[in-house]
Amino acid sequence: MSDPAIPDDVVGAFQIDGEPVRGRVVRLGPAIDEVLRGHAYPEPVANLLGEACALAALVGSNLKFEGRLIVEARGAGAVRYVVADYDTSGGLRGYCRFDAAEVEAASGGFQRPGAKSLLGEGVFMMTVDQGAAMDRYQGVTDIQGETLALCAEQYFAQSEQTPTRVRLAVGGEGGAWRAGGFLVQYIADDDARGSTQEAWTRTQAFFETIGEDELLDADLSSNRLLFRLFHEDGVRVFGSKPLRAFCRCSQERIETVLKSFDAAERDEMVEPDGKIRVTCEYCSRVYAVEPGVLASA
Repeated sequence: MSDPAIPDDVVGAFQIDGEPVRGRVVRLGPAIDEVLRGHAYPEPVANLLGEACALAALVGSNLKFEGRLIVEARGAGAVRYVVADYDTSGGLRGYCRFDAAEVEAASGGFQRPGAKSLLGEGVFMMTVDQGAAMDRYQGVTDIQGETLALCAEQYFAQSEQTPTRVRLAVGGEGGAWRAGGFLVQYIADDDARGSTQEAWTRTQAFFETIGEDELLDADLSSNRLLFRLFHEDGVRVFGSKPLRAFCRCSQERIETVLKSFDAAERDEMVEPDGKIRVTCEYCSRVYAVEPGVLASA
């Protein structure tokens, strides 16, 4: 298999030749760095959000329609919730709400506390949003394991009955954040193929050899990683899709939200210079609004 240079911020699909196994690989560089640097996240929180963004890209890139895939986990721990939003145009955004003192306490004894340690008891959710004209679909499972990868595997086993393995990695390199992810899924037996369990067992053995360093290595292309794993069986790559950091916030959206408050509530929001300021949770952009613009609401 050829090994063309593949840039960062892409997600691609593949299938092992002649075998009932398909998957996707994501590599994030500048996009995840922009998402994480939008806030002064402690390292464990940044790692959790980076995992969520990589997972959202892996799962969302398989959608066959225009819409969004939202990965979310909520708990009663130091991190109240983490959410990552993938748009089928390739946009990614994410946000964590947390208590800094509780995160520091939860980090004691761990080199890098994971999902369970940070979120505590709670739920893991994936939501498919096909737009205003369609109902949302949401699957929910309990938070399982120390990584969002384990939560996702549990989700697919319970909600979709699809055997799935997920590996996620987040790290800093040269002062910039990087993230990567790898997902493989087992296509069920059918009359034409017969039993395919042996192929799935072999694939999982190869999957277990994937190191976090391989998912984060800027000099190792996705194609080369796939070749390392599956060259004996052969693997077909179905192209790649570019990813970018994005946010849906805008002056118009902020003004629309403010107009939903009554005049008395808006008066309380006015700052000494006479303006209302709203900070976007996702990208940290600050919007200044003249109260007079809202007066006609």
